[in-house]
Amino acid sequence: MRTRSLLAAATTGLLAATLLVGAARRADQAAAASPAGPGPRDVIVHLFQWPWSSVAAECVNVLGPKGFGGVQVSPPQEHVVLPGRGHPWWQDYQPVSYQLTTRRGDRAAFAGMVRTCHDAGVKIYVDAVVNHMAGGASTGTGSGGSTYRHYGYPAVPYGDGDFHHCGRNGNDDIVNWGDRWEVQNCELVDLSDLRTEAAYVRGRLTAYLNDLVSLGVDGFRVDAAKHLPAADLAAIVDPVTGSPYVFSEVIEGGAGEPTPEEYAGIGDVTEFRYGDVVGTAFRDGNLANLNNLASSMRLGSADAVAFVDNHDTQRNGRAKLTYRNGSAYALAEAFMIAWPYGVPQVMSSFTFTDPEAGPPAAGNGTTSAVDCASGWACEHRWRSTANMVGLRNAAAGAGVTNWWSNGSDQIAFGRGGAAYAAFNRAGGALTRTFQTGLPAGTYCDVLSGDFSGGSCTGTTYQVNAAGQVTATVPANGALALHVNARTSGTPGPTPPGCATVATGFEVTATTAWGENVFVVGNVAALGGWNPANAVPLGSASYPVWRGTVNLPPNTAVEYKYLRKNGDQVVWEGDPNRVRNVGAPASCAVTWTDSWR
Repeated sequence: MRTRSLLAAATTGLLAATLLVGAARRADQAAAASPAGPGPRDVIVHLFQWPWSSVAAECVNVLGPKGFGGVQVSPPQEHVVLPGRGHPWWQDYQPVSYQLTTRRGDRAAFAGMVRTCHDAGVKIYVDAVVNHMAGGASTGTGSGGSTYRHYGYPAVPYGDGDFHHCGRNGNDDIVNWGDRWEVQNCELVDLSDLRTEAAYVRGRLTAYLNDLVSLGVDGFRVDAAKHLPAADLAAIVDPVTGSPYVFSEVIEGGAGEPTPEEYAGIGDVTEFRYGDVVGTAFRDGNLANLNNLASSMRLGSADAVAFVDNHDTQRNGRAKLTYRNGSAYALAEAFMIAWPYGVPQVMSSFTFTDPEAGPPAAGNGTTSAVDCASGWACEHRWRSTANMVGLRNAAAGAGVTNWWSNGSDQIAFGRGGAAYAAFNRAGGALTRTFQTGLPAGTYCDVLSGDFSGGSCTGTTYQVNAAGQVTATVPANGALALHVNARTSGTPGPTPPGCATVATGFEVTATTAWGENVFVVGNVAALGGWNPANAVPLGSASYPVWRGTVNLPPNTAVEYKYLRKNGDQVVWEGDPNRVRNVGAPASCAVTWTDSWR
């Protein structure tokens, strides 16, 4: 139960216990009514079609160090295999079962990826296909060897009665997009449409999502969400264990179609207007009205996931900018990360000329390991994206200040006293004295170089006591300064050289009545392996138990979790967990685990 401390204090007696259980249930229901968010490190990168081993390596080598909050990964469930179509990217969006075997790796590789990314401080969000199964034109066995037919999936199992047969258009496809019933009960391009109003189907889908959560998955991007009623989607995701972050793909349509707002109560929603407005502004060099960005959106900032392009808009021609547009696209991505609207999601693509082409692969369709010099665009590694993540993290929660524009193709703005950015889409350099809200000091322009260990490989600028800086922004370029990238001046809010590192322990562990979860380890701060001295963890986010322990930097630590119920102690399984505290610049680190 999430009200663990309250229950522990309850008096004996059936009536008192009954009242407390009722209060706990009401607390759980209230929590479910407030969808989870991605947290303060909110930049998500979509590593589209990346294999699990490559995602894991990227978390360790790039995403964690740069401060990305999460990764959206491609659908992990068993899918159709279409060698006759050249193994197109969209085969992965035709489920055959909910076994975790795809062209990107198997269940063990997926689970290992999640653990590795968590160790690097990066969350995993799964692209969840819950509206449909495979198409009638797909043939053969699935990526895990399962057999199937259009309305028969014995590995789940699903049969004819688990699907809609709308009977309106001969082949059951959606024809009238202005008819809500048809959009949500007929087939999306021949894909067998699940009866998501049925309790059995809902149960199968919830079980699939729960399986992913049991492996540590932190949330879901719901594919094709508008093709099932919002009430059906809520009934599927609300029972999922814990508080996963949910964001739904809802493409804004015409009159009669389901609207993005209908899905905002379930979680965040993809804001397709964002790429239209911001992409057009940076494509055409008309930046002056971007300070009114929020008024052009369909969704409020608190409900939106923002993106310049995604895997669909890259291919269907809707995207105003993609990786092919070079500096204009890079600036649009940098602006999105710097500007406080929604949850920013950046794209990391594979290059293509055929919009149906799959990712780089072996002859049997198995996805190749990512090599950013060969077939993978890796836009998220561009300095204009990767280094802006640190700026966004430094300015988390700060509003826009000191807006400036030349009325056309040059803008600049601050994020409170934490950051300042300028964008120049003109053909010549911009040199001026900008008014920032930054404290005095020497700052690294993180868009001209990298900041590490107090040094900058690019240009540095001096901000004076009045918060002014005279700087040059290159043609079709940008400038970015923030308080965590200073070479001199007043120390930032998280200075290097930590005496101790605030080490967060987060473990997903279900418990029985009266049990509590502790962490114990080989160092004194973790009780020296003595269960009596183990550190208690809090259950406010049950089934995730959390606590923070100050540990010495650069120290190897062995630890385990245990459950206690009075004098009874249950240890998790071997082997001991082993990690190094390191010396993070933030003087803080979080270790995320699942009970084993």
